[in-house]
Amino acid sequence: MIDKIISAIFIPALLMIFFTRVTYSRTVGFLLTIALIIVSAYKGYIQTWWLIVIEAASLTVGLYFSNQMKRKKNNGAST
Repeated sequence: MIDKIISAIFIPALLMIFFTRVTYSRTVGFLLTIALIIVSAYKGYIQTWWLIVIEAASLTVGLYFSNQMKRKKNNGAST
């Protein structure tokens, strides 16, 4: 069970950052990450609601870092 908690803490944030970097779109990265979370819940890898809450918090952190990366890139390109 501890492995699921650690995965729920780190994997959604890393996936959000990865998909945003690959697709150059926060929206597409967000949708792909949400789709993977939904599929894993459907397949039964997520048994409790608090794991979903942890994954949602991790996804929010990943979205924050993706926004920061995009903002830094846009500020650097305009100067």
